[in-house]
Amino acid sequence: MPPMKGKLKKKAKDVEAPVESFIPPPPPMPGDDFAMPVREVVRPDNQLELTEAELEEEIAKMLTANNPAAPKNIARYHMKERCYKFEPMVDQTICHYATDGWLLHKTCEEAKKQLDMEKMEKEAQDRFQAEVHRATGDKPGDDAGEGPDDSKQLRNQFNFSERASQTTYFPLRDRETYTDPPPTATVNGSCTQWEIYDEYIKDLERQKIEESMTAKGKKKGGGGGAAAAAAAAAADNKAVRTDAMKSSDMLRCAKILDRMVNQNMYEEIAMDFKYWEDASDSFRPGEGTLLPLWRFTCDKAKRRQVTGICWSPEYLDMFAVGYGSYDFLKQTSGLVCIFSLKNPSHPEFQFVTDSGVMSLHFHPSYSNLLAVGCYDGSVMVYDIHKSVVEPIYQSSVQTGKHSDPVWQIFWQVDDTNPSLQFTTVSSDGVVNLWTMQKSELSHEPLMELTKPAPPLGETNGDGSGDGAPGAGEKAGGCCMDFSKAPGQDHIYLVGTEEGLVHKCSKAYSSQYLGTYNAHHLAVYAVKWNMLHHSVFLSASADWTVKLWDANHTSHPVMKFDLNDSVGDVAWAPYSSTVFAASTDDGKVHVFDLSQNKLLPVCSQKVVKKAKLTKVVFNPKHPIVLVGDDRGNVTSLKLSPNLRQSSVPSNGEKAEDLEVAKLEAVLEVMRKSEVVE
Repeated sequence: MPPMKGKLKKKAKDVEAPVESFIPPPPPMPGDDFAMPVREVVRPDNQLELTEAELEEEIAKMLTANNPAAPKNIARYHMKERCYKFEPMVDQTICHYATDGWLLHKTCEEAKKQLDMEKMEKEAQDRFQAEVHRATGDKPGDDAGEGPDDSKQLRNQFNFSERASQTTYFPLRDRETYTDPPPTATVNGSCTQWEIYDEYIKDLERQKIEESMTAKGKKKGGGGGAAAAAAAAAADNKAVRTDAMKSSDMLRCAKILDRMVNQNMYEEIAMDFKYWEDASDSFRPGEGTLLPLWRFTCDKAKRRQVTGICWSPEYLDMFAVGYGSYDFLKQTSGLVCIFSLKNPSHPEFQFVTDSGVMSLHFHPSYSNLLAVGCYDGSVMVYDIHKSVVEPIYQSSVQTGKHSDPVWQIFWQVDDTNPSLQFTTVSSDGVVNLWTMQKSELSHEPLMELTKPAPPLGETNGDGSGDGAPGAGEKAGGCCMDFSKAPGQDHIYLVGTEEGLVHKCSKAYSSQYLGTYNAHHLAVYAVKWNMLHHSVFLSASADWTVKLWDANHTSHPVMKFDLNDSVGDVAWAPYSSTVFAASTDDGKVHVFDLSQNKLLPVCSQKVVKKAKLTKVVFNPKHPIVLVGDDRGNVTSLKLSPNLRQSSVPSNGEKAEDLEVAKLEAVLEVMRKSEVVE
């Protein structure tokens, strides 16, 4: 044990011994290449003495790329507010160094051209050497003898002789001439714009009379120059006035000025239409917003209701709006206005009809033809390229027309028939096919809508009689839509006032292909899906929108209650799961079934104290148009969450991805029905 204590004491002494300070190694001898480098710590005289807390403190500094020499008070005149405003954004870019180089990347076009030129020169040189060897009889690799002198036979850029000569230098001479200034005289006067206008009118009338008198003199064979001069003098004295403001040149200039003024007035809205993206969509997935842009109206449409909206198939910024009245006791004349997104202040064209307009549709191939259905049952076709306001075709009592309002009208493209045709549906229970011939507008019935007979043992709607087959009465049609599937454009749906939806075909006029017991009140809209061709929507006054599978007529796949009467519904062209509906409480409901199968992604009120009647998507731009019963059409831009679509990859098609996306939603709903 004693030796153990001695060892412990020795260790304790070693621990308690003070630690000696660090002694740096001696500097290496000069010329010693294998010596260790010596680290020398250089401390500046003005170094701050900081404590440990100050050293551990974190200080955040932000570097900005602002140009200190950039102006900060640039003011520009704001045309809308009529005042000078400072520019919020100033260009902070500054170039410190720039130079032009002569190096080219070998993959650029200029480098490829130079490489091709060098290759061509090398090939030409090789051909030249081959010809030389062939002429001398030497082989290409034989360098034993000296080559022949080919300076006289072939010339190149290296065979030349330099000659110089010096010519006499003639000095330059200047010659000047002074002339007297020409005599001048000051002439002044004053005139008004009305005097200029009168003189132009006099000259125009004089030219017209001269032309007419010259033509008459040529016909008579005599000299009519004196008579023409006398007539021109008489025209100057009479000064017959004509309206030059209605000339084509003046009208074109006025349109250009009007377009420029509108661009300045609606510049901020145009910027929102092009660049606005709701940044809050990234923080709230499954929700979206609608940004109101332009509002289209005119003085004649203030006391009318919007009954139809249709985009032009060729000009995607132009659309037609039909004005009428859904009130039977307040019927007025109709109006058709052609608006453009480039000119929201007033319509480009206007057509007035004797009866209220209930529906309209552009021809898909001939965008200048516009078919219109009226409240009195008549139909008409306008050519918007012509300056006349009268229709080129119009039905009447003599030629045949519907007896009730025409609620829907559709152009039909038939490859077997070269004539232009369109289809109409009316509440008189008849679906007609109209054909445009050279001199008249003829029609033939496609289908007579009847109420389906109740099952045996049940009573009819009036409570009398036994429900025998074929005892149905006429049913009023409210809406229709043709199938979008290729090769099935003869299939169409018809919604009735009784709440039924009938599936019909142009090939069969005696019976329905199927009947869907859709709603309890009138069906206001039926729309086929643009991408999934076996799915369609139906909207009704019973506050519901229903999603149907065309192959199952017993019950709908999905049902949405919107708490008010639904005026219209429309599918989005970019996605198979997005659709919008308008209600009488002034709200627009946008659904995306891939994000939420029960509730709308966006439900936004866009008008106050008005009922929405129509809704339609733009075929290209993320724009929705809604019409109300006050004669206004409002354009709304969809936020990014409302316009999500499938992105194809690895050679896939976007249409196939959209069909699969909607089919997955339908499969989930079918399984949920089986579980219930």
